[in-house]
Amino acid sequence: MHNRLHFLNVSMSALQRLMRLALAGLLVALLSACALPITAKVTTFNAWPADAAGSSFSFSAGDPARSELERATYENYVGVELQRRGLKLAPPGQAGRFIVDVATVGATRDKKVLEPVYQNQLIFVPPYRYGTGDVFPGYWAPDQFGSRYIGDREVVRTVQVSRLKVKLIDSKAGTPNPRAVFESTAVYEGDIEDLPDTVPYLVSAVFDGFPGQNGRVRVVKFDPQTGAIRR
Repeated sequence: MHNRLHFLNVSMSALQRLMRLALAGLLVALLSACALPITAKVTTFNAWPADAAGSSFSFSAGDPARSELERATYENYVGVELQRRGLKLAPPGQAGRFIVDVATVGATRDKKVLEPVYQNQLIFVPPYRYGTGDVFPGYWAPDQFGSRYIGDREVVRTVQVSRLKVKLIDSKAGTPNPRAVFESTAVYEGDIEDLPDTVPYLVSAVFDGFPGQNGRVRVVKFDPQTGAIRR
């Protein structure tokens, strides 16, 4: 009887170790998923003038779809980036050389995606007999290698689509018809996030490498913890 209890304790300890390993693997997978970067797709066109440094800028009438405070917040993000690049904000009530238009759109849509499927398998440990004559009973235990990938399935997910468009018109060029010298659109598509949460990332993506290469489409990734651009 003593030997049987000993063997039972050994089997329970092994089972507990396997369960801990499976749980640890699941936690690692969950943490990895949470660490996915925030991604923005950016399309830029520009004919940036060589004498732009030190010039002033002001904002157009603005996006009528946004409240005054919301519009001012997004324009402030853009204004900070322009000033970092050598431009200066025109005094209140005055038009700058560059007229800046900021437009945002936030919406959701259904998207078909492939989702990996994992199976938590149980492994049967067969019974065996010890030299003492005692029989160690078989038992089912979690696979020590954790969940196994068995394929993909198509699912429909609701994703957030946030779009930012920044356009600069040079009032000095093409007089009397000013022309656009910079136009960039950044789009975020992913898990549900409110538009105000994504706009700061989209603004940073638009001005990354400003004014950039004309006609180029690029992907900008941000660290979800720090908000810094991943190079």
